[in-house]
Amino acid sequence: MILIEVQILRAAAALMVVWHHARHEAGLLALRGAGPALDPGTLLPWWGGVDLFFVISGFVIVHASGRLFGVPGGRARFLAHRVARVVPLYWLVSLLYLALALARPDLLGDAAALVHEPGTILAGFLFWPAARPDGIVQPLYGLGWTLNYEAFFYGLFAIGLGFGRRGAVAWLALALVTLVALGALVPGLPVPVRFWANPIVLEFLLGAGLALAHREGFRPGVSLRLGLAILGLLGLGLAARLLVGDGAADGVLRPLLVGVPASLLVAAALGPKRQAAEIAVLPVALRGLVRLGDASYALYLVHPFALRLGREALLRLDLAAGLHPWGSLAVMVAGSVVAALLVHRCVERPLTRWARARLDPGAAQNRVRAVPAPVPPGRRSD
Repeated sequence: MILIEVQILRAAAALMVVWHHARHEAGLLALRGAGPALDPGTLLPWWGGVDLFFVISGFVIVHASGRLFGVPGGRARFLAHRVARVVPLYWLVSLLYLALALARPDLLGDAAALVHEPGTILAGFLFWPAARPDGIVQPLYGLGWTLNYEAFFYGLFAIGLGFGRRGAVAWLALALVTLVALGALVPGLPVPVRFWANPIVLEFLLGAGLALAHREGFRPGVSLRLGLAILGLLGLGLAARLLVGDGAADGVLRPLLVGVPASLLVAAALGPKRQAAEIAVLPVALRGLVRLGDASYALYLVHPFALRLGREALLRLDLAAGLHPWGSLAVMVAGSVVAALLVHRCVERPLTRWARARLDPGAAQNRVRAVPAPVPPGRRSD
C-alpha cells in the first residue's frame, strides 16, 4: 500500500527541476537564433523542486523504516537498501559524464577541468563534499550536490534507528539544528562541515516530523488537505518573488520560504493509502504521474542529458524556430520524461535489484519464505 499523493509530489518535484533547466536550454536556443527569448516569470521557484525532494525524503525515510527501529542489524540493513537504491544509477551517470568530459571537454565548459582533479572526482563518487578549483562545493556531475546532502541525512538517520521512531526524529532534530547553528556561529569550518551545516538540511527534519506526526495519528481530512495545498502553493509563489537573483536562495531564508511551503504540500498529500488494485483504476493521467513518481530519481539524474540532446536535435533538424520556444520547451521536457521512464524500467530497477540482492541477501530469502507453498489439487489450506 502506498500514499499515491506523495508519489505524485515526487513526480512534481522532479518536473520542477526539469522545467527549471529546460528554460535554460530554451534560452540557449534563442541565443542561437531559434526564436525569441522566454520571459522567465515568477510563478513558482522551479529550482525549489530540490527542496520538495528533501522534505519528501525526510518523510519517506522515517515513514518506511518502521520495521527497522530498534532491530538488531537494522542500521546495516537500512544503509544497504539506501546504497542499492541511490548508488548504482548515480555512479553510472557520473561515469558517463566523466567519459564525456574526457572525449568532448568543449561540451561541458568549466566542469571538464575536473578531469585533472582525481581527488575531487573520487570525493563525488563517495558523496563527500569537496570544493572544485573555482571554490564551488560540487561533484563532477553537478546534480550530485543534492545526493551529498541525502547521503549525509541517511548516515545521521542510521545512527538514530536504534533509538526508536520518536528517538530517531529527536536525534535528527538535535543533530541538524546544532549543526546549522555551528555553521552560523563558527567561521572557517572545514569544507564538508560547512556544506552539511547549510540550513537546507532542516528540510529533511520537516519531512521527518511529518512522518512522526502521521505515525502518531495525523490524518488530515479533505478540506484541511485542500487548505494546506493552497497555502503551500501560495507560499512557493511568494518565495519565487522574494528569492530572486544569485545567492538569494542561500541561508536560512531557503528552508523558511521554500521548505515550509513544501512541507505543507507534503502534509496535504497524506491521504489514505491505496492498494495496487485501487491504483489500477485511477484515471490515466494520475496513473502516469504515480509511475513518474516511481521514476523520479531517474528523471532527476538523466534529464540534463535528455535536454541537451533534445536541444541539439531541434537545432540540427531545423525545428526550433518553427516550434517557438514554448514548443521547444515542451518537446525537451517530454523527451526527458520518456528517457527517464525507459532508464527506470530498463536500467535503474534491474541495477537496484542486483545491488540489493548482494548487499542484503537475507531480504530476498525472507521474501521467498514468506510466499506460501502451493496447495496440491484437492487439498484445502488451513
